[in-house]
Amino acid sequence: MPFGEYPYTIDDKGRVVLPPTFRDFVEDGMILTRGMEGCLYVFPLSSWRRVEEQLENLPLTDAGSRSFVRFFYSGANKAKLDNQFRVSVPQTLRSFAALEDDVIVAGAPGRLELWNPARWEAAIIAVQDNPPNPELLANFVA
Repeated sequence: MPFGEYPYTIDDKGRVVLPPTFRDFVEDGMILTRGMEGCLYVFPLSSWRRVEEQLENLPLTDAGSRSFVRFFYSGANKAKLDNQFRVSVPQTLRSFAALEDDVIVAGAPGRLELWNPARWEAAIIAVQDNPPNPELLANFVA
């Protein structure tokens, strides 16, 4: 699983270099899409099918499910690393995540996340100020 956080820049063509520790994770290709809290999610192709299956299993009759699928799936873009280990982030996704100059590339279970640095800092502070429900963390620490 990818973990860690790395500050990088996004070039004028919308490309971000992925840190060396994350390159094997997405070497066969990836899907970039809208994530929660205003970041972008980057899934390796090898796990994207599982994500699609979960989306397909959401009830079509539920308005919230349809809205979430629209949000998540319509933003999806297939990508590969170029020879300089960069991924091209489409303008629509850069706008959604407010990625302009600097970007935080962060690992998460099963995915990477691309963050605007100010949003990243706010998200980290929010967790410190309002930690998850204790029941969610009951088995987290042995």
